[in-house]
Amino acid sequence: MSAELVWALVKNNNSFLVKRSNVQFSAEPGNLTNLNTFKYSGIANGKTVDIRGAGRGVQVTTKIVKKANTPVKALNKTVVTKSRRGTAKSVANLIAKSGYRADLRQAALARASAVYSSQVPKKVKAARAGKGVRAQKAAAKQA
Repeated sequence: MSAELVWALVKNNNSFLVKRSNVQFSAEPGNLTNLNTFKYSGIANGKTVDIRGAGRGVQVTTKIVKKANTPVKALNKTVVTKSRRGTAKSVANLIAKSGYRADLRQAALARASAVYSSQVPKKVKAARAGKGVRAQKAAAKQA
């Protein structure tokens, strides 16, 4: 079936659809922005990109159109374990520069950056001691 026909069938009614206050979101795999639009749809399009967190790094999954009838072999998974800039460059090369889906480059880089940021541990800041007279009195009361 063509992508347009599939989109016409699933755009208003599918299990991944989330409707909230005049906005429709989609939780389907392969949808980079989670918006219910044809451009980002992981169900309707033959070529889709999915970016998720891996144990260490970012996993980029693309569909192989020629192997659509064999679902196990139809996904090409690549794990990128580099720095923030290296990850961004690798994702851009996998998607846009290789000629896969150049229109998804910006959304893929944003998703990869968000996934990478979620994996970086937060720095714990040490509490600063108070300097004034009031701070010294409050510290004396607590001690």
